[in-house]
Amino acid sequence: QAQRDIIFELRRIAFDAESEPNNSSGSIEKRKSMYTRDYKKLGFINHVNPAMDFTQTPPGMLALDNMLYFAKHHQDAYIRIVLENSSREDKHECPFGRSSIELTKMLCEILKVGELPSETCNDFHPMFFTHDRSFEEFFCICIQLLNKTWKEMRATSEDFNKARGRVMQVVKEQIMRALTTKPSSLDQFKSKLQNLSYTEILKIRQSERMNQEDFQSRPILELKEKIQPEILELIKQQRLNRLVEGTCFRKLNSRRRQDKFWYCRLSPNHKVLHYGDLEESPQGEVPHDSLQDKLPVADIKAVVTGKDCPHMKEKGALKQNKEVLELAFSILYDSSGQLNFIAPDKHEYCVWTDGLNALLGKDMLSDLTRNDLDTLLSMEIKLRLLDLENIQIPDAPPPIPKEPSNYDFVYDCN
Repeated sequence: QAQRDIIFELRRIAFDAESEPNNSSGSIEKRKSMYTRDYKKLGFINHVNPAMDFTQTPPGMLALDNMLYFAKHHQDAYIRIVLENSSREDKHECPFGRSSIELTKMLCEILKVGELPSETCNDFHPMFFTHDRSFEEFFCICIQLLNKTWKEMRATSEDFNKARGRVMQVVKEQIMRALTTKPSSLDQFKSKLQNLSYTEILKIRQSERMNQEDFQSRPILELKEKIQPEILELIKQQRLNRLVEGTCFRKLNSRRRQDKFWYCRLSPNHKVLHYGDLEESPQGEVPHDSLQDKLPVADIKAVVTGKDCPHMKEKGALKQNKEVLELAFSILYDSSGQLNFIAPDKHEYCVWTDGLNALLGKDMLSDLTRNDLDTLLSMEIKLRLLDLENIQIPDAPPPIPKEPSNYDFVYDCN
């Protein structure tokens, strides 16, 4: 009954019709015909009983609720979309009902609605906290985008049978690209979408495809392979130089308070780690002479991180703060010796773990190294290809020309 009432309301708003016409309006058959005609205009698949369109979950009733919200709170836009599509040729109409169901399903996939929360997910969209009915408003913006994109693509009803591969794929890309900018409000999100028309998406795709093709050709891959060791060595030297400069770390006391400081730095010859306690956070570098303790690099057995660190294995530490756990690393030396660190931030954590691994002859595996490698590798390749801009690089070397008939030109001094 609830579905029936909502569908009647959608019809009433769109066509200014009575939700339950009385018997004087005509015969039952005539009314059925009128309802069927209107349900077809509304874009439902089942013209006789539209409620059957909402049996699949997801999106289920959520799609119908979104449609009703759009019809009531954005009435002009709703009526325009329905009437505009119902007056087009059949092959070019964008069925509102069907597109709303597909769109709601897609939005649930994008936002992972119905899935269990993930502790490792870092996605945060502040715009959803700016409105009491943010998901419904999100739908209202996106359904208008879908209708606009449908027209720009000059899509036909046949395209809806492959909508997941064409129209909806473009709409999803528009939404995802707008969301990656982390708009702070729904209005900002709407503004971002205005700059992502179908034409703009095609340009972006073409540009990305060209870049990908350029950087995936065999000569470029061979150049990457040749350059990469040089770039990794450059990153390694940068990390070691940062360790030579040193860093101030906080100490955790027995109550897990970070209220004391200590400093650690690598000797210029990369053979000794100097460290010692400080009364307060230093302004600039701390001289080696001021650091009382030393640890020869040759004595280091291993570098461990996170929950594998000795100072993080206590129950209190693990329960205390996930951020502290992600910034923790330890140097293990001798049989039971350990030097425990909590980096001031993620960047310093990556610098130190990379630098220590480099000292031990191990790979640098941090996100920072991956990003630096990608950036520097891309820049170096572009620099080396400057003279070849807009010139297609062949996959195979050109054929060697035939030998000349004579070599007299070698001695030609004119």
